[in-house]
Amino acid sequence: MNNSTAIRQYAIVTGNYWAFTLTDGALRMLVVLHFHQLGYSPLQIAALFLFYEIFGIVTNLFGGYLGARIGLNRTMNIGLGLQVIALALLTVPTHWLSVPLVMGAQALSGIAKDLNKMSAKSAIKLLVPGDQQGTLFKWIAVLTGSKNALKGVGFFLGGALLALLGFKGAVLAMAAALALVWIASVILLKQDLGKAKNKPKFNELFSKSRAINILSAARLFLFGARDIWFVVALPVFLSSQLGWNFWWVGGFLASWVIGYGLVQSAAPALLRNKNDAAPTGSAALLWAIILALVTAGLALAISTSVAITSALIIGLILFGIVFAVNSSVHSYLIVSYAKDDGVSLDVGFYYMANAMGRLIGTVLSGYLYQLGGLSLCLWGSAIFLLVVVVISTALPKAAVPKAD
Repeated sequence: MNNSTAIRQYAIVTGNYWAFTLTDGALRMLVVLHFHQLGYSPLQIAALFLFYEIFGIVTNLFGGYLGARIGLNRTMNIGLGLQVIALALLTVPTHWLSVPLVMGAQALSGIAKDLNKMSAKSAIKLLVPGDQQGTLFKWIAVLTGSKNALKGVGFFLGGALLALLGFKGAVLAMAAALALVWIASVILLKQDLGKAKNKPKFNELFSKSRAINILSAARLFLFGARDIWFVVALPVFLSSQLGWNFWWVGGFLASWVIGYGLVQSAAPALLRNKNDAAPTGSAALLWAIILALVTAGLALAISTSVAITSALIIGLILFGIVFAVNSSVHSYLIVSYAKDDGVSLDVGFYYMANAMGRLIGTVLSGYLYQLGGLSLCLWGSAIFLLVVVVISTALPKAAVPKAD
């Protein structure tokens, strides 16, 4: 693949990822705020996302296998199509909008999201020459950072659409827009992208290098630590305890995630050294330690401070900056550790751990908030990050090892 073709395919993959992310972030905010407005408890709202996370775990595991067999273009387009169906399911009349229906739609959305993410992250590995690890880090950082910035825009979009169009009108508008993106992707995306030369065997789903296993375990607790306070606890706290309206909640979370995404995109510049070398496991360990300290400080401030709003905003800004660097380093390391042929097998396994962490974090977000409020959620996050630090001590400190 020549350079111009690679850049063109990268642009298509990134555009697909961007469009999907907007609808994913908006749908998350729509569901949280709409069902909170209907009187659902934090734990009940968390339960609405259980299938989203559970099916994400399964999808990452088997989606990597599927991508290696049929090509990443097809798995990405399947993901886009499933998201359109998930959104369409939620356009039914309000009295049909039962908990089982919402959970089913979220299950489809979880499958769609992780097919899309796994395909996008795996594709980048194939578009960058193996001896250009610095370039790979930059491309991964831009893809991941821009995606998260747009997810923040999606949070704001969700709050705004709920206020302007109502729940049904919002999901209908998003379904129509994403359907157009899906049609364009089917036409433009390269047909053999990511298809393994040697068809992978089913038992290869679990056959990973030590480095990938360690990194996957660290990722599980890293994203569990974020979602313990972010998924349910924070928006409900802002709405019920601080009295913020939909616009304020959506706008604040949007700004936070946009800033977080911009920092992710800038991570290669922030971590640049004199040799312009890509990060190693040592960087992952260092930034995990810093994040654990920041989170413990935020939890302490929320538990004791009378200026809750100021402490929360300042603390979340610091958390977002450090978490963004952690996530960017992890996202690079998994793509770099993955083997070239059938890259989606390794990336899918890693993001299975990511989805499992989100599932655990989502459940704990509702449960701990109901038990002890936002401060308890933040202490839970700090404990998870301590586990990340311990696991990260075992990551390779120097040269990047390849999966066996």
